[in-house]
Amino acid sequence: MSLESSSAVLKDEKHVGVAVSTREVDTGAQLVAGLTSTLEPDEALRIRRKIDRHIMPLMMILYWIQFMDKTTLGNAAILGIQEATHLSTNQYNWLGTVFYLSYLLFEYPQNLALQRFPVGKWMSINIFVWAVALACHAACKNFAGLLVVRLLLGVCEGSITAGFLIVSSMFYTRTEQTLRVGYWFLMNGTAQIISGFISFGVLHITTSGFEPWQWLMIITGLLTLILAISFWFLFPDSPTNAWFLTPDERTKAVQRIKENQTGVENKHFKTEQMVEALTDPKTWLFALFSALDNVPNSLTNQQSLIVASFGFTALQTTLLSCIPGVVEIVTIFTGVRLAARRPNSRAYVGAAYFVPSWLGILLVNLLPWSDKAGLLFGQYLSGVSTPGFVLSLSWLNSVTAGHTKRVVTNAIMLSAYCIGNSAGPFMWKSQYKPRNHVPWAVIGACYIVCPILLLVIRAVLVRENRKRDAEPVDDNEEEYVIERITEDGKRVEVKVDKEFLDMTDRQNRDFRYVL
Repeated sequence: MSLESSSAVLKDEKHVGVAVSTREVDTGAQLVAGLTSTLEPDEALRIRRKIDRHIMPLMMILYWIQFMDKTTLGNAAILGIQEATHLSTNQYNWLGTVFYLSYLLFEYPQNLALQRFPVGKWMSINIFVWAVALACHAACKNFAGLLVVRLLLGVCEGSITAGFLIVSSMFYTRTEQTLRVGYWFLMNGTAQIISGFISFGVLHITTSGFEPWQWLMIITGLLTLILAISFWFLFPDSPTNAWFLTPDERTKAVQRIKENQTGVENKHFKTEQMVEALTDPKTWLFALFSALDNVPNSLTNQQSLIVASFGFTALQTTLLSCIPGVVEIVTIFTGVRLAARRPNSRAYVGAAYFVPSWLGILLVNLLPWSDKAGLLFGQYLSGVSTPGFVLSLSWLNSVTAGHTKRVVTNAIMLSAYCIGNSAGPFMWKSQYKPRNHVPWAVIGACYIVCPILLLVIRAVLVRENRKRDAEPVDDNEEEYVIERITEDGKRVEVKVDKEFLDMTDRQNRDFRYVL
């Protein structure tokens, strides 16, 4: 049945209910308020597939590009950037850290901007600035120049993951979010493969006065610039105004995510929701997990150097750096598929993937230095735990309602991600080489605590669900209405469902936490 044919029943007299301002409710409320029809499953599936076709390719390509750009520093280390710009080991580590420090400082402002401005357009501006900053790496001659452009990269990237989490919650149901977040996040693995091959290719470019690492920066900068322009014209800001959906399909797209009880978005900042986010224990449990799980992420910039220390040539190292990308793709894909197929299994699946990583850490530390194959295998195995973080991102997004609260919790989660990534590079000191036992011990400790945290979060949410199930049902719950102007200019009041009142997960006692 078409939703256009099932419009609200309008009355000249006042609708009996609590009137709420359109400023307070979700943006999707204007589209679905007063609807009485249900959305057929086949039609909902058609809408979802249309959304997939138009936004998932762009999200996946951008996440590939952003990770490739972020890790150009690691590839450039093998291509000669340290020698060309006279970097010490400590300065090289600082370039990895300063990216995440600027990311951290601007994460909250970026999230506020994503709430205030159109999501797609704001991300496009950030991608453009980041493309220019990346290409400018090629002009840098010293540590100071590289420090500035790395700072700019961190500022701009703060909008991407936060923006993608918001967009995923706007267009997809909670189960669908688990898969979609996994699909765009696994492009990190694709980035490692492609950047490895680009690095291999630029090693064969011989131009006087322009080194291979500079070509790497120019090529990746141009790819990012093309994507920035594409995003501006093609990426939607919301299902309420998506260019590829008809007016009727926009209404259906909003109605389709009603089950989330999180709505689409609200452009007005609500202080009370910010306070709730700051006082919610699960916010800080997820943040602690995010920080500890990303301390080992410093391996991203160290990987090529570690592999080279095993005795491989620069050409061999660039090719071997592709393998962690394959590992990441396989583990994220299988992890999110398992979590989506088995209801309420996010914590269990995420925790299970830390076990192979611990085995990899043991191999790297205990095998003899002469066993190149075994050391490489251990190195690759240590990266199997990635699904834990991917599942935590979609999980936090699914258990947080209220647009301002979601913006604040995302900012805290990603700020903690920055803290972990900022601290990690300082483990890799020259006195620990070549075995790096101390950094690996820290990584091992993080990988013990992280799965425990996932299980603790699950226990907290299970207890809250049981508490809500035991509460008496409120049969006298008030109805809420918003004012709408009809085509003939009449002001009428129409009912709006609780799901589109922009209530938080604490305020809405009908909200149940997915596990």
